[in-house]
Amino acid sequence: MSKPKILVQLDTDSQPSVFDGVVAVDAGVEHLFRHSDITPENVRDRVHGAIFTRGTDDLKSTALFIGGSDVTLGEAVLKAVKKAFFGPMRVSVLLDSNGANTTAVAAVLAARKHLNLAKTTALVLGGTGPVGRRVARLLAREGAMVRVASRDVARAESVCRDVAAILPEAKLTAHAVGDTTAAEKALIDCELVIAAGAAGVELLSADGRRNCASLRVAIDLNAVPPAGIGGIEPFDKATDHSGVFGYGAIGVGGAKMKLHKAAIQKLFERNDVVLDADELYELGKSLS
Repeated sequence: MSKPKILVQLDTDSQPSVFDGVVAVDAGVEHLFRHSDITPENVRDRVHGAIFTRGTDDLKSTALFIGGSDVTLGEAVLKAVKKAFFGPMRVSVLLDSNGANTTAVAAVLAARKHLNLAKTTALVLGGTGPVGRRVARLLAREGAMVRVASRDVARAESVCRDVAAILPEAKLTAHAVGDTTAAEKALIDCELVIAAGAAGVELLSADGRRNCASLRVAIDLNAVPPAGIGGIEPFDKATDHSGVFGYGAIGVGGAKMKLHKAAIQKLFERNDVVLDADELYELGKSLS
């Protein structure tokens, strides 16, 4: 008889995310243990509590979810979690701090419905933020030519170096984009633009989008007015904008939620699953 499914929510914030808790329950988790203020230094005892309480055959019924608003801290926690495992003493773990992984995956999968990404030139606006970095990596993984845009070109160059360290064959260039005029110039000859910048900041004007004759897909991940890409509405989902397929944050959100739930369910198939951006992308492709 299988043990009840327990998800240990390891949140780096002072209060565990209600959103992540609700999704876990809706995904079929039977018991949710919520912990806050998680750091790489204090996570080991939580991990040991998860792996030493059940026999090895039952460890697949316990899993960890790393969340919170600080994506960099979440990545450090994941490293500490994996370090705390040894031999068969491990449980499956999902990293989705601030929803960055599932959002990035959902955005790239939306683009993939309309484009051959290996033959696509893409502009990632806000490319140095948590979601933008992952979008750039996933696009590069598919063979796209990726233009990483930021107000600070040094930060964009850093993202390009980080991605190239993982994917030596990646084709990336850094672009300084301090205003919508610069964004329009960076968009020249692109088939895809994804805006993943800060909420409430227009990164590309509607005119700039319309002036790009090569553009085929525009994805705006900002749900807070004004739109990150002018004229793209939050509920857009493959909406035709004069020959350009538009997606808004809520339009992408359905696929993000589907992936989030499927990822939690996958944690309980084995006790050695680790789901970060690349693994979530493969899972997302199997769902689409």
